[in-house]
This record gives sequence, C-alpha cells and structure tokens, in this order.
Amino acid sequence: MFTITKDMLRKVSDVIWEIPFGTRHDMLVPARIYATEKMLDDVFSDKTLNQLVNVSTLRGIVGSAQAMPDAHEGYGFPIGGVAAMLYPDGIISPGGIGYDINCGVRLLKSNVQINDIKNHLAPLCQELYNWIPSGVGRGGQLKLSEKKLDQVLQQGVNWMLEHDYGNENDFRYIESHGHLDNADPEKVSDRAKKRGADQLGTIGAGNHFVEVDFVEQIYNQEAAQAFGLEEGQVVILIHTGSRGLGHQIATDYIRIMMKVMENYGIKLPDRELACVPFSSKEGTDYFNAMACGANFAWSNRQMITWEARQAWHKVFGNSGGDLSIVYDVAHNIAKIETHTIKGKQQKVIMHRKGATRSFGPGHPELVAEYQNVGQPVLIPGSMGTASYVLAGTKEGMDISFGSCCHGAGRKLSRRAAKRTIDSYQLKDKLFEAGIHIQTGSVRGLAEEAPQAYKDVDDVVNVVHQANIAHKVARLRPCAVIKG
Repeated sequence: MFTITKDMLRKVSDVIWEIPFGTRHDMLVPARIYATEKMLDDVFSDKTLNQLVNVSTLRGIVGSAQAMPDAHEGYGFPIGGVAAMLYPDGIISPGGIGYDINCGVRLLKSNVQINDIKNHLAPLCQELYNWIPSGVGRGGQLKLSEKKLDQVLQQGVNWMLEHDYGNENDFRYIESHGHLDNADPEKVSDRAKKRGADQLGTIGAGNHFVEVDFVEQIYNQEAAQAFGLEEGQVVILIHTGSRGLGHQIATDYIRIMMKVMENYGIKLPDRELACVPFSSKEGTDYFNAMACGANFAWSNRQMITWEARQAWHKVFGNSGGDLSIVYDVAHNIAKIETHTIKGKQQKVIMHRKGATRSFGPGHPELVAEYQNVGQPVLIPGSMGTASYVLAGTKEGMDISFGSCCHGAGRKLSRRAAKRTIDSYQLKDKLFEAGIHIQTGSVRGLAEEAPQAYKDVDDVVNVVHQANIAHKVARLRPCAVIKG
C-alpha cells in the first residue's frame, strides 16, 4: 500500500506544503496542505494525506487537491478537503460534500454588552434549551406535510420568511441567500423526506450546538465595523445542518453511484470516492437532490434563529433589542463557481467538505455592506476555547478557490475522547470557567471536549498567515446548548 511520508512534502511557505504531481503515478494535480510544521504530526496520524492524494486522481480535477489546517480523515475525501472539477464533464462525488449536506454556521449579533447580562446567562441558556430541540432524532415544533416539505426543499429560506419565521432582511446575509435554485424535490427519496419532516428547527447531536458568546477581541476595525461587531458585544453562534434528510440523500446517491460508475469508465483508488460525471443523469440528479438538502439546512438554521429570538425576548423583553444575522456559511456543499485557473476563467464544480467559502472584497455575490472588506467567514472552536470571525481575501480566491477552514478539526475520535475524558468533570470545569452548559446527554460532552480538537488559535493563524482569510474578531463562549 502506498503511504505518504514527510520526505515527500515540498515546502511552499511556512504554512503551505505540497505533495508534488507525480509523487504517485495516478495523480492528475498536486495535493496541497495548509499547516505549520508542528501541525503536520496530527495530519500524519491518520489517513488524511493518503485520502487527499486519492482526491487528486479524480476525473476533471484542476489546480490542486487541498486540505485545510483543520483537516482530518473522513469518508473518501478528508474533512477539510477542497477540490475543483471542470464543469460540466468533471465528476461530482457525495464523499466530497459529506453526509451532513450544508452543515454550516450562522452568527447572530445583539445590541447588548456581556457585562450587562452576566446575571442573566443561566436563564438565557435554559430558555434557549427550552426553545431549541436537540439530541439524536429529536423533532421540532414545526411538522410539515409532504407538500409543504417539498416547498421548503425547493424554496429554502424564502419559504421560511413567507411564513413569518424571520424578517425581510434575513436572506441578504445568508450564503446564496439561503436558496439554490436547481433544487428538485422529486430527486429526494421518500425515506429522506420522512426523516426530515419534523426536524426543522433542531440542532441534533454530535458537534452541533447553539452557543452564546461575546466579542473578546477585534483585530480588524474596518471589517468589524462593516459586520456590526464591537468588543464586549453578545452574539449567538448556530452550528447544524440538514439532519437526517441530508444524511439519507448522501446515503441514497452513494449507493447509486457505486452501482453505475463503472459504466462511465471510472476506476477509483477508494470506493468511498464514489462519483459520476456531473453531466450524467445520476450526477445531475444528485446535484439537484443535494440542493434540496442545502435549502433544508438553511431553513433549519432559519427556524433556529426564530427560536433563539423567542428565547431572547422571553428573557430580556424589549430592553434586549433584536438579534440580527451577521452571516450564514455552508461548509459541506458543492457549487458551480467561476475561478481563475492558470490565468484563464473557468467554470468548476467546487467541492467543499468541512471547508468554508471565503470570497474576497469586490465579489459580486457579496452584499454592499461587505464589498470593501470581504465575506464573513465563521470558524467555531470547541466548548471552552474560542471561535473566530474572519474575512475572505482577494489572494484567497487564487490560492484556495476562495475557501477556508471550517473549525478547529478533530484530534481525538469520539470513541477515544469518551474513553479518556470524564464528562462530569468537564462540565464542572466549564462552569468554573464561566461557561453555562445545557445538554440532553452529559456523557456525550466528552466527545466534544476541547482536548478532542486541535488548537483553534493555531488553525486560524495558519489561514491568516496564508492570506486565505484574515482575522476580524475572536469570540469567547459563555453558554452552550447541545444535544
């Protein structure tokens, strides 16, 4: 079996390394990893780089296969993986998007300061937990008929706003305005729809959360002002995706592609990379079903936003003001985008799996308020550490296809974390640090302990130094709601 070793890496800069084209005979492009030399030890502890080289062999790939500094082993593609395939005849692979389609992050901002509400954190945490269902398979208060679910899958956040689960401005601050127009509910199985029918407005379990933070530090005043952020301000982070519906869409189409890919002459180093040409019937069907999953996830975060607003007003009344959206980003998605490759504008099928879009200043998809500073990039850390707001750069458009990391990145498997970390001691330590926790499973906290993740400060410093995205603000947690 071919294994990547450190001596195969070529140093491009202090935080960029490449496995050169030709290192393995079937590579079509180089493979690039963003990391400090010290961080490479974590990358070599699992199959991340071997998976990245596998990605570099896929039909239609251009530029380089890339792994962000939070990368770790995933299904087929590494989590933290970025790959661009030529449109329309390059491949599309569900493993390059992930099972949780459009898992992503939304940031809400308030008009209050942390010092003004410190005595209200416990009731706020409890009220958020009361309003926002969490846990494995847990349903929400919104039960959709098949007809209404199809409308959500097709219309995304537009449906939510039409039914008063938000205000008319919300859609402006959501990636793709919370709606992919190629969504086709007929390409989503009945089983997937049944799994999603009652899950709007729920966070699920695992690493998903709703978190009350405050802005601890500002690094870039111009960008912070454009985003409406200031030191001491209370904000809320929402991290979840498409729940059981998205998982079932991925499962359905991986099975389909495994059966038909040989018909297209596709041979893979790993069957978990199951894929078909984007222009094929199966490829188009998956892309249109995936868009439904993405629309569902944006609608899910929109419903959670509505629930968070109810909880906020229940605790603070009119004195608390409103919660408004700073931005909402996807980090498990495929999109058709245009990028400059070897000096030429080319349309590509962008795969981002555990990677966040980070478009730079002047990009036509950004709202007017963010045109001069770049897209907000939201990087959640782990419980008890910190999260970051960054801004996309023009350099990043060329370096990483306008892509960035999506979090701290796992260091320990969930099983290893539960084996080595005492959940009850962890909860006590977080409380001593001023972090309130509401969870349906105290035992499950160990899986998401800070020790189970890489250092988010190190990860963010890498993307900042690589000019993929620049630091704007650091957020400190003070209340966490988990399944």
